[in-house]
Amino acid sequence: MAAPMLRWGCPGTRWALAGIGGGFRHRRGASIGSTPNPTREQSTVAQKPLHTAQKLRKGEHKWAAVVGLEIHAQISSNSKLFSGSQVCFAAPPNSLVSFFDASLPGTLPVLNRRCVEAAVMTGLALNCHINKKSSFDRKHYFYADLPAGYQITQQRLPIAANGSLAYSVCVGKKRGQLVSKRVRIKQIQLEQDSGKSLHDDLRAQTLIDLNRAGVGLLEVVLEPDLSCGEEAAAVVRELQLILQALGTSQANMAEGQLRVDANISVHHPGEPLGIRTEVKNLNSIRFLAKAIDYEIQRQINELETGGKILNETRSFDSKLGCTVPMRDKEGKQDYRFMPEPNLPPLVLYDSTTLPAGVDSQQVINIDQIRDMLPELPSVTREQLVQQYGLLPEHSVTLLNEVGLLEFFQNVIKETRAEPKKVASWVLNTFLGYLKQQNLTVSESPVTPSALAELLDLLERKAISSSVAKQVFQELWRGQGKTAAQIVSEQKLELLQDPAALEQLCLATMEEHPQVVMDVKKGNPRAINKLIGLVRKATLSRADPALIKDILEKRLWL
Repeated sequence: MAAPMLRWGCPGTRWALAGIGGGFRHRRGASIGSTPNPTREQSTVAQKPLHTAQKLRKGEHKWAAVVGLEIHAQISSNSKLFSGSQVCFAAPPNSLVSFFDASLPGTLPVLNRRCVEAAVMTGLALNCHINKKSSFDRKHYFYADLPAGYQITQQRLPIAANGSLAYSVCVGKKRGQLVSKRVRIKQIQLEQDSGKSLHDDLRAQTLIDLNRAGVGLLEVVLEPDLSCGEEAAAVVRELQLILQALGTSQANMAEGQLRVDANISVHHPGEPLGIRTEVKNLNSIRFLAKAIDYEIQRQINELETGGKILNETRSFDSKLGCTVPMRDKEGKQDYRFMPEPNLPPLVLYDSTTLPAGVDSQQVINIDQIRDMLPELPSVTREQLVQQYGLLPEHSVTLLNEVGLLEFFQNVIKETRAEPKKVASWVLNTFLGYLKQQNLTVSESPVTPSALAELLDLLERKAISSSVAKQVFQELWRGQGKTAAQIVSEQKLELLQDPAALEQLCLATMEEHPQVVMDVKKGNPRAINKLIGLVRKATLSRADPALIKDILEKRLWL
């Protein structure tokens, strides 16, 4: 057999390699407007089935849920896994298809070096063992958007295995306590994506777009260590952040670059695991959590009313908020896995096994890739806590919201306000406005500079905190005015004349003798009422602390 080839993730450049290989399985995610393949349903997450559902009274025994995930991430590469065709989202249909992608006779796969490096880097970041020798296999099934009639994947020996992913979830009544957990990673596999089927019901026809056919994918298979939708959502978000930090995948779920299949079952603690269902092609973290929680409750309700859980594939209807059946999985699909004859084993090296005199560009060195690993999200969060004194849950939110950390750091650079105060404004006021209007950070009408200027006004006590929120609201309206201009035009500055403020306090005390009497009798809340009356008289332009000092002096003269 001829020596295999490795090429960079862009058309035209090819690299000879001593060996190639891998092993893995993937079910493609159907895009909106496409119908999933009715025969693609083998799961890599094994569970012991409970074939007979016992009829139980409602609430007689507690239930435990088991959730396993299969996550498919599109590799960030200029070209496809085995061909030089360009990878570009939303390109005209069938405009990025090579002879190999279309499975024309005589075409052969040439492995993309960039995709292999991305798989190794992801495996290292997820604490996996990198197999120095892996292999590729053919998984056979027939569907219109799979021209070859098989998918090149890694079934027997994947490129990475036995890893773990740490993640955090909020617990407690107020969701204020952060708990760290860990999920095991069974394996990471390289494989090629399939094309896309677009069904036109009006014309009763199906159109095939092969632009996506052959795009490189990483399938991250997790062990069934999760128990609810919130945990699954936290895991997927953490993985998304890691992939983006590594640059191995953009992981944009809206563009189908990250797709999730969830395997779900329920059982009584101490008993064998229940029959599982698989919810396919979840392309939103919010929908993932909802789908899992719904499916768990559906299975519990079904068993408690004497029903039986079917081993089936389901999809999530986001409009109805429920899972719906797609097809049953009772009859096991025979994919006729076989070694890929056109790709010999993929051989990787480290510093100890690298042959002497070998050109480093002709092989892949695991240790070299390990040295290139960037700062991971977990490290970034720790640094935020240590550098700025933030709460761990605040550091999680800053990273989880796209662009929020950069916004926070830009505000820090331009203001004299302490980091905790900046974090409070960014996480509460700023993020609250974003969520209320369903905007992203990049769509915000308030820039980091504008918020920094507002916080500086507040820091030097030119305005009160209530006025600051009023000014922020004006900034959000995006009229092109600065915080200082808004404060000046609307005369919102704090009163700086102590004598004038003292006169207002005396007048308020004279007008409300009963409240003054309550204060002198020892009612601690009465003085707050006086402070509020004075602030109302000043249109909230007076410092409450200064008002309190003046009142206390006058009350006890």
